[in-house]
This record gives sequence, structure tokens and C-alpha cells, in this order.
Amino acid sequence: MCRGMAAAVLGAMLISPLAQADERGEVEAATQRWISAFNNRSTDDIVALYAPDAVFHGTSSPVLRDSPALVREYFKGLANAGDSRMAVGEHRVQLLGDVAINSGFYIRTSTVDGKTVQTPARFTFVYARRQGQWLIVAHHSSALP
Repeated sequence: MCRGMAAAVLGAMLISPLAQADERGEVEAATQRWISAFNNRSTDDIVALYAPDAVFHGTSSPVLRDSPALVREYFKGLANAGDSRMAVGEHRVQLLGDVAINSGFYIRTSTVDGKTVQTPARFTFVYARRQGQWLIVAHHSSALP
């Protein structure tokens, strides 16, 4: 194990349960900001949640997006997403010092031909605490098999 990873794991083990609960809440809030930005159809707000060096694999694109411009391109049609809504389902937060991982399921709900359609997907958000805020540094989303 590399020295930096070992230090992060050791640091995570030494954090008090109360501090971990606070940090877990911060990561949960960061994920909720992503959900809210999606539901508000705000491309600017959603792109602002990603670090400049973030890497993103979107559910509906084969492109590995590794720049703010490419993340923006993925979400450029968000304003035209109709009545689509996103909600977080079962998920787990792991804390590793200044890195956190939130993995689980989200569900996109929309109306198609007058019928409600739910499209579940899997997600992994990797966050890094930078200048006091949790930013997405890696995001993977894929359709639920």
C-alpha cells in the first residue's frame, strides 16, 4: 500500500465517531446537492460540484469525461430533461480522511407517453475535501442490470 493511502486509512481510523458522523453528513449533503442540481435542471450548479480534475463515466455516454468542459457537455441538455427527477436510494458512505466514497443506487423517474417510468442506476461518487468543501473527483454511473 502506498504511503499516502496508508496515511488516509490510518487517519480515518483515528477520527472520533462524532466527527465521522459530521463528515458522513457533509458527504450526504454533497450528494444531495448533486440530486438538487439535477432536479433543478441547472447545468452550472451540477458542473460546479466537480473538481477541475474530476473523471466522470456517465450512464448514457461512452466518453470518459476528464475536464469541466466534458462534464458540462454531458449535462448540457439538462434544461430539456422534461419532468425527470432523480432520487437517491440505498447507498453507503465510506470515509478515508480527506477522501470519501458514496456508492449506491439512484432512480430517475419521468413520464413517457403518459406513464411513469423509473430507471434505476448504480452510482459511485468519490469526493475529495478541497478548501473545506467536498468536491466530486470521480463519478461512475451505470444502468442497473
